[in-house]
Order: sequence, then C-alpha cells, then structure tokens
Amino acid sequence: MKRYITTPIYYVNDVPHIGHAYTTIIADFLKRFYTLRGDESFFLTGTDEHGQKIEQSAQARGKTPMQYATEVSEKFRTLWDEFDIDYDHFIRTTDDYHIKAVQLAFSKMLEKGDIYKGEYEGQYCISCESFFTTTQLKEGRFCPDCGKPTSEVKEESYFFALSKYQDKLLKWYESNPILPSYRQNEVINFVKNGLNDLSITRTTFEWGIEIPSQKEGEKKHIIYVWLDALLNYVSALGYGGSEERMHLWEGAIHLVGKDILRFHAIYWPAFLLSLDIPLPKKIYAHGWWLNEGKKMSKSIGNVIDPKKVSDEFGNDVFRFFLLREVPFGQDGDFSLNALVDRINSELSNDLGNLLNRLIGMSEKYFSLSLSSNKAQEFFPTECKELENTITQALTLVENAHFHRYLEEVWKIFSLCNTMIARYEPWSLMKNGESEKTQALLVFLCNALYKGTLLFAPIMPTTAQKIADSLGIEIAPSEFKKMIDHHSFKEHFRIEKIAPLFPKIEKKEEKVQESKEEIKKEENKTPQIKIDDFFLSDLRVGEVLECKNVEGSEKLLLFQVDLGEQKPRQIISGIAQYYNPQDLIGTQVCVVANLKPAKLMGIVSEGMILSVKDENGLKLIIPQEKRKNGSKIG
Repeated sequence: MKRYITTPIYYVNDVPHIGHAYTTIIADFLKRFYTLRGDESFFLTGTDEHGQKIEQSAQARGKTPMQYATEVSEKFRTLWDEFDIDYDHFIRTTDDYHIKAVQLAFSKMLEKGDIYKGEYEGQYCISCESFFTTTQLKEGRFCPDCGKPTSEVKEESYFFALSKYQDKLLKWYESNPILPSYRQNEVINFVKNGLNDLSITRTTFEWGIEIPSQKEGEKKHIIYVWLDALLNYVSALGYGGSEERMHLWEGAIHLVGKDILRFHAIYWPAFLLSLDIPLPKKIYAHGWWLNEGKKMSKSIGNVIDPKKVSDEFGNDVFRFFLLREVPFGQDGDFSLNALVDRINSELSNDLGNLLNRLIGMSEKYFSLSLSSNKAQEFFPTECKELENTITQALTLVENAHFHRYLEEVWKIFSLCNTMIARYEPWSLMKNGESEKTQALLVFLCNALYKGTLLFAPIMPTTAQKIADSLGIEIAPSEFKKMIDHHSFKEHFRIEKIAPLFPKIEKKEEKVQESKEEIKKEENKTPQIKIDDFFLSDLRVGEVLECKNVEGSEKLLLFQVDLGEQKPRQIISGIAQYYNPQDLIGTQVCVVANLKPAKLMGIVSEGMILSVKDENGLKLIIPQEKRKNGSKIG
C-alpha cells in the first residue's frame, strides 16, 4: 500500500514552535509506522516562502525576501534534522520546479474556465494571508482567525470559481475524508452556507509567483499565496515535470492544524477537482497546544521552544508526551509537570521498570539466557489478551486516535507487570517450577518485543535500546512476523543495559490564592453589584458534537457553535444525566468568557449552565430557538 504523508509547509514568518513540532512528529510517526508495516511510504515537509507578509518582514530587517526566507527555512530544516525527523523531501516554494508547477496549474485552470478576471473589493488579513467578508470580521474590522486589523483592498484580480465545486465537495465529504469527525461537520456547515469565488491574485506587492504569460501593459499579478502553497503537495511529486513520484498521490494523508483546515478541506480539493487530480485520502486536523489556557504567541511571550524541552528531557520523551497527553484534534495545555508525571509513571514505572525486572530475573535464575516453547501453553489467557490488544491498537492509527494507540500499547506493559505480581517467579523458583518460570520470562520478552515494535515509530532511540537488550531487531520482517502473524520467539539472550528512564524530581508549582479567592472561601455566597454580574458573558449556542471523555464516567466533551468563526470546546460533568448523542442539535446556555481550564488533559473553553436539585440535573435551554451567539441578560 502507498502512503504519502505531508505536513503543512511552514510559513517563514517566525521560528519553529511546539505546534510545528507536534504536526511534524505525528507525520514522522506515521511515516515510520507505515514503513515498519511494509508500506511504500513517503514523507514531505518544507516551508512556504511567498506573500506580502514575508516581503514586509524582510524589508523590516533590511534583507531581500529570498535572504530572509532562506534564513528561516534553514531553521526549520535544522530543527527537524536535530529531531531526527525521517522526511524524504524538504520543499521550498521558491524552488524552481515548484514555481513551474504552480504556473502550469494556473494555466490549466484558466484554460478550463475556472479562472476569470474581475475586481476584488473587501477586507484582507496580511497576517493570515486570507480574504474575509464583512460578516466574518470581528467588530467589523478585525480578522476572525488572528484578531489583527484587516486592510481594505480594492484591486484588479483573477478569481477561481470556487462556487462551481460546492456540490462536488459536499459529495466528497460523504466518504469521511476529514478526521476527527466534528471537524468535518464544521467544514460541511461552512460549505452548505454557500461558497464565494476566491480572489487568487494580488497586484499590490511583488514577492510571489507571477501568473504565466502576462499581457503587455497588464498589471503584474502575483498568485495568491494559498494557491501557491497548497500545490506543493503535488509539485514535490513531480507534477508538471517528470511526475516520477505521482503514483504516491493515491495514498495522500495531510496533517494540518485546525486553523488551516478550511484551506485544506475546501480550497485545496476544489483546486484538485479543477485540475482533474484525485482528492486526498485523508485530512487529519489537530488542535492547538496552549500555555496556561492561552494560544501561544510571540507577542505575549508564551511560546514554548521545542528544542529546549527536547534538550532537557530527551527527544523520545518529548515525542511520547506530545502524542500521549492529548486526544488528537483537541486543544492541549503544555505543562512541564505533566511531562514529568508521564516520565515517572508510564515510562519509568511501567516500561523502564519492567525491563529492569526482566533483566534482573533473567540474570538471577537463568544467567541471561532464556529458552522455552511453552509460553503460550502455560499462559493461554494472557496470550489471547495480548493478541486482542495488538489488534485493537492497529485499528486506532487509521482513525487518528494516536493517544489511544499508545494507551493500548501500554496495556501490554501493564499486562506484563500484572503477570509478575500474579505468578511471582521468585515463588515459582522456590517451589522448583523452573520450567514455568522460564516460560513466564519468555512470554514477558515476547510481549515486550511486540510492544517495542509498536512504539518504535514514536520512540525510535528507546526501541533500539530495548532491541539491543533483548537481542531482537526492529524491522518490517519482524513486524510482519510478531505483530501481523502473532508469532512467539522461543530464545532470548539478554544483555544488561542502564535504566531507560530514571525518575525525575517534580518541580513544585506554586499556586497563590488571590484575596478574592480567600474571601469567597470565607463567604460561599457573597453579594455582588449589577456591574459584577454583567462581567459574565452568557450566550446561547448549539451543540454540534458531543461525546464521552475517555477515561471519565462523569465528563462529556462538547463542540458548541456560539456564532463565532470556530466552535467552542467545552467539558461538562453531566455524563450520568444525558446520552451525548441526544444533545446534538440542542441549544444550551454558555458562560462564554470563562478562563480556559484543563480537565483530563483537555482544554475547556467555557461552561454550560444547568440546574440541579433532588430531582436530578437539567440543562438550561432557551424555550424557543435563538440565533447562535445571542447574549443572555
């Protein structure tokens, strides 16, 4: 099977941050995972280097746009190399072959009648390189995505007939190409509201790809940066040139952040339909990493440097934490203490200690040489449990449940630790049951081997250390034998190695109570002024998506439409009172300006109001349907 895995090409307006690392590490995991499974895999990443914002940033630094773009692009490439990212090709939109591919695509769309000349008049966000209608703006002026002021633009422009492809896009969504599913629902709702044709050239700046065959005397048109950037996914495969890798396109999987999903799930497939190129197989849209509930921003100084975290804790640990900590698609709050907790509990206790005990018992009882063909005979129930866990884990990758994939892998190590406690090999040896003891240790080696093969794409260095200790190999042939065919190895020669994950002392987080919080504790029901009440922003919103929070019996995870550009993610502890599916489409009352909080590793961006008495709990809902986002009060 062919697998073509892509990250967005990163815009060279800033240095790499943890969000860039998150996307790239997931893509790297998928590349390594599919390669280990024996699939033909190709991994593309790179940098997006054109546009007005780059031109302005370069001018502000006294550099040419190419000098500035090259400098920042190299920072991305260097970081991915330091992170040992296994990309196959690093593309720059300033590469000659890409420029030719973009100009060819423009010509084909123009020839097909999907591009026409007109005049654009409206609002443009330079920061996001995006056009917005007046109704989309915040307070009639500010960008709905980044919040920065937009500029009024009136200029000659070429337009792409996006509206022509509305029905075909809705038909494509029926094949469920976008994960998580609630992100697909957002896209469908956006498209159903009607698509406007898209302005795809600018004439007010020069740093970009010129349209081909411009007529003499015509204004110099630069191709819209998003049309330019999105075409990288096919130009890197040889589109418009030798096309030597275009056969990989049938397995295309795009990884993107939720803030650029619209471009990838609406504009990009429409461009492909115009060019008669098949649409991508999947689009995975992840959430944001926040810092104390706030989106990271250089302007407020809360950006987390992924290199510093990796340098302090190790590349493998950093990779593990990003994929394990937060369900894919949801926003997560980065915390060093949460990272230390994962190290000490799951990595040190569950995995590292398992290997240490296995080495110790193998040395004490069998001089580090194990041999048994009776592991499956002695432990049939555990063998079945191991097999079922592996089968379940493999299904989760295709559905972008990466955190749950790691949960299933860690169940293997929990099973091993439980077996040690249950069967007490020291007692078996004391009772003269050497054969069963050796069979138990061989079972543990096999389980650890299988688990190592499964997490090797996430923690390759750690996996190799375990492979060296157990005398095993991390290779597609071994994956096929041990994972796909559930084989058992009968002989192990153990090598002693240093502990994998020494415990780390947790840094104390100082929590200072404000005077207001102390006062509230002393007086549970303080009186407030009417002005205090109006500080609460209460709004009506519609539930778009609702599901149980994994690992919790009380919490439900909502996606609520408050009439904003994007739905709100809200957690509410009402799972024992409502079936989540019954709430979809219901309007609820929400505290919209509540400070974001983290529950079960998931960020909640508001509170859903309810009332509770001796008769139970009920949500507070409008008597009649109201416009989403309507204020209460």
